Amino acid sequence: MSSTHFGFQTVDERDKAQRVRGVFDSVAPRYDLMNDLMSMGLHRAWKAYTVLVANVQPGWQVLDIAGGTGDLALAFAGKVGPQGRVVHTDINETMLRTGRDRLLDAGIALPTLVCDAEKLPFPDGHFDLVSVAFGLRNMTHKDVALAEMQRVLKPGGKLLVLEFSKVAAPLTKAYDWYSFQVLPRLGQAIARDADSYRYLAESIRMHPGQDELKALMHKAGFGHVDYHNMAAGVVALHVGIKC
Repeated sequence: MSSTHFGFQTVDERDKAQRVRGVFDSVAPRYDLMNDLMSMGLHRAWKAYTVLVANVQPGWQVLDIAGGTGDLALAFAGKVGPQGRVVHTDINETMLRTGRDRLLDAGIALPTLVCDAEKLPFPDGHFDLVSVAFGLRNMTHKDVALAEMQRVLKPGGKLLVLEFSKVAAPLTKAYDWYSFQVLPRLGQAIARDADSYRYLAESIRMHPGQDELKALMHKAGFGHVDYHNMAAGVVALHVGIKC
């Protein structure tokens, strides 16, 4: 039996995906509200910067992995034009359904697909851009998922990974206090679920730091990788180019 981590717990790796689904089934109805509250609205700026770096062009084929409630998919859809396409995916059906409904309310219908990032159902060299925002840390085999993202990109294509990362050392104590004392209480008050937001804080600590993730992306086949820290490293945007 192989094991992996679910937050600070050690679990059978076959069980992790189901546990992660349970977290997002629980938080989906209040996911966007909680993002605004726990980041004090900064997640909107982080995603806007990601869209800026993506520099999506008309006609592009774009894959949004762990697309959830559709923030990035919505932004990209406005840029690819009628000849392009944005595919909105997530492993969690509840989150995906919430995002699909939100997109439809905005007058945008996109291909929407429940799929596992470790087994992407797309041909080699198909997409100009792949994005994953706040989803990589929940994947059991990050190396496999990154290799799949590299596989489905065209030569010269770009991967954007927006994710919580390792905060600057002077802020560690304050960030830990906020993460483990404030977030679970906020989750209980707003989403009626302290445990899922305790898992959020734990999963961030178990996720590779900036340089570790950069090395993983190189190992997955990306010829050029760089990252941009935001909010003193609370979040980092990694950019990988398939050469």
